[in-house]
Amino acid sequence: MRNLIEFLARHNHWLVFLLLEVISLVLLFHYNSYQGSVWFSSANAVAGKVYETRAGIEQYFSLVDVNKQLTARNLHLERELTELSAQLNTEKHDSTYAERLQKTAIKGYQTIPAKVVSNSLNRLDNLITIDKGTADGVRKDMGVVCGAGVVGIVYLTSEHYAVVIPLLNSKSNISCSIRGRGYFGYLHWYGGAADEAYLDDIPRHARFRIGDVIITSGYSSVFPKGMLVGCVQRVYNSANGMSYRLKVKLSTNFGNLRDVCVISDGEMAERMQLFEAAQDSLRGKQ
Repeated sequence: MRNLIEFLARHNHWLVFLLLEVISLVLLFHYNSYQGSVWFSSANAVAGKVYETRAGIEQYFSLVDVNKQLTARNLHLERELTELSAQLNTEKHDSTYAERLQKTAIKGYQTIPAKVVSNSLNRLDNLITIDKGTADGVRKDMGVVCGAGVVGIVYLTSEHYAVVIPLLNSKSNISCSIRGRGYFGYLHWYGGAADEAYLDDIPRHARFRIGDVIITSGYSSVFPKGMLVGCVQRVYNSANGMSYRLKVKLSTNFGNLRDVCVISDGEMAERMQLFEAAQDSLRGKQ
């Protein structure tokens, strides 16, 4: 307190000067219309600039939530597109009741939103780490997708993180089909470009065109039928000449992958448990 009093006593002339300046400015702008309007305009301009800067900062930090909303919306639109395509195909063709049920199997699953925390593109066996784990409901062998299409399959989990085997991994092996054609094969990646993979084991009698859409077949316990994978870019013969190998342009851009969703569905988990039980039973008989 004594130091404060000494400071005020030592600089009292400056304090008196500032006080008189403030009083004179108040009198100037309050009793003179021109100076008052100048002050009002200048103050509004400064305040507007401050508010604009603050709004820009708030919008920047809200981009995370916007990205999550866009990812969820893209998934919703993709499901609607698949359902509409299935309904259109049903109207054009005499589909059986079982086929109609299969086309609607994509509906009714839940997703767990997550963010990519690490990703690689330049290896033969690339891996992706996401920021959700067992505490959030993520389990091994769950499918991972983004707004543009399929990403990969959960490989390892901890409490708050999970490692995903993406399509860009030599061990990735996902059952896919040509939409509207009924033929299916297995998608593999052999290195090279990060936006291309190959669909193997397409039968020789299959009919398709360049540009046809590749989707998940629904024959595995990981992905529902109809999740977007990519489109046919080129056709090759297999090594033994007994089938086709299709070069697929992947719909997912792994180079800027940020927001993903883990597919959580009770029916798929039940199917996976039944499949694993069958495998264990077969091993026991060998």
